[in-house]
Amino acid sequence: MLTIAIDAMGGDFGPAPIIEGTIQALRERKFKALIVGDSSQLKPLIPSEYFDRISFVESTDVLDMHEAATNALKRKETSIYKAVDLVRDKLADAVVSVGHSGATMSLATLRIGRLKGVLRPAIATIMPTAVNGKLSLVLDVGANVDCKAEHLAQFAIMGEAYAKDVLKVPRPKVGLLSNGEEESKGNEVSKEAYSLLRELDSFVGNVEGNNVFDGSVDVIVCDGFVGNILLKTSEGVADSITKIIKQNVRRSPLAIAGAVLMRKVFSVLKKQVDYAEYGGAPLIGINGCAIIGHGKSNAKAVKNAIFQAINFSSSNINSDIEQRLAILEK
Repeated sequence: MLTIAIDAMGGDFGPAPIIEGTIQALRERKFKALIVGDSSQLKPLIPSEYFDRISFVESTDVLDMHEAATNALKRKETSIYKAVDLVRDKLADAVVSVGHSGATMSLATLRIGRLKGVLRPAIATIMPTAVNGKLSLVLDVGANVDCKAEHLAQFAIMGEAYAKDVLKVPRPKVGLLSNGEEESKGNEVSKEAYSLLRELDSFVGNVEGNNVFDGSVDVIVCDGFVGNILLKTSEGVADSITKIIKQNVRRSPLAIAGAVLMRKVFSVLKKQVDYAEYGGAPLIGINGCAIIGHGKSNAKAVKNAIFQAINFSSSNINSDIEQRLAILEK
């Protein structure tokens, strides 16, 4: 049975939604939870019937969201430091945190370590597409703002492995995000990366921003600067569309009637663009598993982040990445 370490203290709304999400996950999946935090605050939130699958690691220090990520390396008593070290020490198979994302990324990279051959780990995020039941994976979305061509090539390999092993896409298509589909488009780094990616059978060439959501490719590769802007823009657009629809529906009796008839469609749309449905973003390329969640995560988001950790840890993704990188280096 897998053991998942959970940083219970780092979220914007305190431990309550994190614990509730953990309980929801325990109801649906078999795993053991190692909850890191102040047990005097946490135990009253947990029904007694779950104590046989929950253990506590005591921590009363919390890294604030506004602190520098580098502080995490010095603060060894914080909940995130202790949670990451549980994976480092092989006491847990994965760590889930909705706290300071920079601290989680830094600690996971430096304390757990990189996979053999990996130059830089990347944060990957799942995006909805217009094709029913199909998702796309974008990486990097924030771990590396400045990248070399060889970093992008490795992101492609790691993303393809995640799509195959975790998302269960049999033959993923990989695209390089650029400002045009033509091989000549892009900056110097992306052009050089294009020439390296030609070696991958899964590589389909350059893709543009709209291809992230149209289902034409499964994995989209970019540096963390571009990827983070893409991620935040898409979240903002989804939120704005929802608000625009609500505002216009309220203004017209006819629109209200139409909204009642379209309630199921709106429900599906909301579900597809809700980050809580995907839970968190895996840091791919470390010698273990770390899932980085949104600071504003609700219980559903925490539950799904834990499910991501379970699916990741149950797969062969890390060994597949090492094997693929070793082949390319020859």
